[in-house]
Amino acid sequence: MTAAAATLSLPAPAWRRGDMTAMLALPAMGYMLVVFAVPLALLLWSSMRGEAGFSLAGYARILGDDYYRQVIWNSLSLGLITTAGCAILGYPAAFAIARARGYWQVVLFALVFLPLTVSIIVKTFGWAIMLRRDGLVNFALLGLGLADRPQRMLFTPESLYAGMINVFLPFMILPCYSVVRMLDPRLTEAAATLGASAWHAFSRVTFPLSLPGLVAGIGIVFSLSCAAYVTPSLLIGERYMTMSQVMAKAYLNLRDWQLGSAMAAILLAVAVLVVLATSWLQRRLARRGGSSS
Repeated sequence: MTAAAATLSLPAPAWRRGDMTAMLALPAMGYMLVVFAVPLALLLWSSMRGEAGFSLAGYARILGDDYYRQVIWNSLSLGLITTAGCAILGYPAAFAIARARGYWQVVLFALVFLPLTVSIIVKTFGWAIMLRRDGLVNFALLGLGLADRPQRMLFTPESLYAGMINVFLPFMILPCYSVVRMLDPRLTEAAATLGASAWHAFSRVTFPLSLPGLVAGIGIVFSLSCAAYVTPSLLIGERYMTMSQVMAKAYLNLRDWQLGSAMAAILLAVAVLVVLATSWLQRRLARRGGSSS
């Protein structure tokens, strides 16, 4: 083999291979820069621009008004309740899917994945049809003798919470499932052979190892539910105003660009804080898991 051929056959340096791999991300990064970063920068600039130039009047109006502070609390409380409901239902569901075998796992996974293919508007309208006075729920209550007349269920906080949990439950199940399916079932068996009870094995072995998936699901569901617009608008309307509804009203009805942009910036700040908090917690859990192993 000649020296030139030998030179051509040598593998590329590791740093160069890494650079070439990173180049594959450039199209996606450029796309995100155009459709996300630039509009976001314009939004933040609009929130600080008044009729006379630079102004923080939009933020002062929101944070200094009891009505808008209540709107912010409505969004946060809606996110907390939705996240709690999704965690209570989604965490055990993830274990059921991960531990199922064969046909049953396919069926259970399809029940989680298929709702993601349906529009949020369609799912929310489905809940509205079920909960109205002549809907399926009232029909069942009257048929079973549990009520003597149709109950008012639509446009109530309870209907909103039920609809929100229904919409965002898959976003809790999937991160939990991705972590639970990687757990070795023999770990709990080893804990049992050492004398640990089922609850002790779960609380000391299974739950800590599955926490990264639960934390990821909490971050995703809370961020999405705080910013939800379609489901609150259809299931409760202006009885329960959220930040997204105020933003839409400011842009579409009031034509108050600064108010809408300031509310959007506050919502963005909440989402960023949630992402940073969950990322920090996941890194902490990963370090704790590495040190314990």
